[in-house]
Amino acid sequence: MEGVSTLHDSTVRGFASDNYSGVHPEVLAAIAAANHGHQIAYGEDAYTARLQEVFAHHFGERTQAFPVFNGTGANVVGLQSMLPRWGAVIAASSAHINVDEGGAPERVAGIKILNVPTDDGKLTPELVDREAWGWGDEHRAQPLVVSITQSTELGTLYTPDEVRALADHAHARGMRLHMDGARISNAAAALDAPLRAFTTDAGVDLLSFGGTKNGAMLGEAVVVLNPEASEGLIFLRKLNMQLSSKMRFVSAQLIALLDGDLYLRNARHSNAMAQRLRAGVEAGIADGSITGVGFSHPTQANGVFATLPDGVADRLREAFRFYDWDAAKNEVRWMCSFDTTEDDVDAFVAELARLT
Repeated sequence: MEGVSTLHDSTVRGFASDNYSGVHPEVLAAIAAANHGHQIAYGEDAYTARLQEVFAHHFGERTQAFPVFNGTGANVVGLQSMLPRWGAVIAASSAHINVDEGGAPERVAGIKILNVPTDDGKLTPELVDREAWGWGDEHRAQPLVVSITQSTELGTLYTPDEVRALADHAHARGMRLHMDGARISNAAAALDAPLRAFTTDAGVDLLSFGGTKNGAMLGEAVVVLNPEASEGLIFLRKLNMQLSSKMRFVSAQLIALLDGDLYLRNARHSNAMAQRLRAGVEAGIADGSITGVGFSHPTQANGVFATLPDGVADRLREAFRFYDWDAAKNEVRWMCSFDTTEDDVDAFVAELARLT
């Protein structure tokens, strides 16, 4: 029987999302290497056991990793394990759990999200305090977890000191700190810091570790850094339909990323392509070949946020797919991936110049 034919035009490139990219060859090789013989299902396999050692190396010996299918599942399961039924989560209004997960944390996990507007996607202790109140009031969902995203949905970064300040502030008020790490590798690359420097060592209690946006086919993990902050994960993962029967193939991908420096190589490259894209546009603005374009947020990871003249976004999308961020402001988001090339970036900048 013949294999599946290629059904898409592999020359088409875009800047819509790092989810659009393919699977890194080293990750594909890891899947193939795991695909021999039989292994016990539901996580009792050699690859998931090895993954525990790999995560412990990066995050500390108390670390417990629970592979799941996707980022929304990781956030739902992780947050649910941190909260009683009456608990609430304080998050930035731009947070993925608040905006982009179809209400899953609230509808599936049963968690109230108390969202706080921010200018840059980042919470501060002062911003947390806007919703950190009402403990003991039976009429109010109890704020018991603070959730931050690293790097944020606006492409900004928390420094280790900023994470530590939030952790200390939350812990002093009887709350825990959760981190959505869908792009945690990009943060590590941009900060030039070990993963534990802005997680375990900075007081994070539990995080979602992202693989899909950084070269994996599928697969994230709920990573418990403080076992006292989480309860019932082995039951909640199954209850929330995130327990993979053939877990070895999820674990093998995360091992490929983390048991070496692939996670950093991929993230450094995508970050560098975002910097090249921003620099190219800035150069065009400076020499007058690009007009009417501005930037709405600093470029600190692998995303560029820009504002365009009326009508330019739709015409530019005829050549390169990307998303509006705030259509009312003509604000767009351009994301770079591990497989974005310099030629991709330069062609995009050239087309932008042609249209403006």
